[in-house]
Amino acid sequence: MAIDCTPGLAPAVALFRSLGDPARLAILRRIASSEARVVDLTGELGLAQSTVSKHLACLRDCSLIDYRVEGRQSFYALTRPELLDLLRSAEQVLAATGEAVALRPVYGTPADSTLGVSA
Repeated sequence: MAIDCTPGLAPAVALFRSLGDPARLAILRRIASSEARVVDLTGELGLAQSTVSKHLACLRDCSLIDYRVEGRQSFYALTRPELLDLLRSAEQVLAATGEAVALRPVYGTPADSTLGVSA
């Protein structure tokens, strides 16, 4: 008989899944420093407009970011400053574990080990 070990964990699973994509982490890192438009993100991150828009929609659905309209432009920003604390804590855990999680092929690669959150 299988035991469901996730009752009540669905919101946390969704949050961490939303943070589990390198493009979304790059977007969050970028907008943590200041608001950004889609055109800013595509240019700075080297991602296609459709890719950036898709990831922004995911982050908005999770209520991690939102936007404000100015004329014909939309400026995206973090809605939850606590997210920066979470990302900094993740970096500390990775540093403390000797990047053991990042070195496991199932969980990540060494290139994925640094979240780069400084704001």
